[in-house]
Amino acid sequence: MTARETPADGAGERDTAVLYEARDGAAWITFNRPAQLNAFDLALAQGFREAVTLALRDEDVRVIVVRAAGRSFSAGGDLGYLQAAQDKPGAALSLIEPFHATLGDLARTPKIVLGSLKGAVAGGGMSLALNLDLLIAADDSVFNFAYGRIGTSPDCGGSWALPRLVGLRRALSIALLSESIDAQEALSLGLVNSVVPREALDEETGKLAARLARGAPVAQGHIKALLRASLDNGYDAQLAREAVSFAACARTQDFAQALAAFIDKRKPVFHGR
Repeated sequence: MTARETPADGAGERDTAVLYEARDGAAWITFNRPAQLNAFDLALAQGFREAVTLALRDEDVRVIVVRAAGRSFSAGGDLGYLQAAQDKPGAALSLIEPFHATLGDLARTPKIVLGSLKGAVAGGGMSLALNLDLLIAADDSVFNFAYGRIGTSPDCGGSWALPRLVGLRRALSIALLSESIDAQEALSLGLVNSVVPREALDEETGKLAARLARGAPVAQGHIKALLRASLDNGYDAQLAREAVSFAACARTQDFAQALAAFIDKRKPVFHGR
């Protein structure tokens, strides 16, 4: 098993491709191939799947944080692994399939998924990041879609997320030209939610994860589901979904407690019931 209960900084488990720790309502999943810029290999693909499974099964986890050890989030797929493979399409699929299954699970879960980015965020690493719910980026982050540079097309949901975030015309430019995008440009394009100094990334990620973990989990799950479905639904269908979701939230103890807290002029405490 490559996803283990370890310290969040990975101490003592440097040979483990993915590290896992759950604390204070958040699961911290750390890519741990820093010498390879966290390039995706089979161990990392499987470790990521196992770590996400652990987080989804843990009822105390409200937020899932995806981050990386070392100086970069991920340089994308491990090209050395693909180069060495005699069956290159088969080797590619052996990497892609577990990532796609995991990303599907993350898109469907009501838990909020937060990406913490730094350094190189390229190829599959960029695609994966764009499919998470919220992204906080260090000011040294550099994004590059990169697929065109190696003669292939996107995976890990990149072709789904990119045009939804920046529009079709801009998405085609980013994908076809493979030009680097710095953190501030990524913020202006809407690729990330916030940019912070590199030295403050861990602290700011922790603050945001804690804030999300204090939120009303049932409501947050409905908000996530509604917004993710909105671009694929007609107007009337989306209105109907909103009504169903609001009614479901209104049945929770969290909603009743929040109303009481509003009347009493105090902050609500949400328990997910």
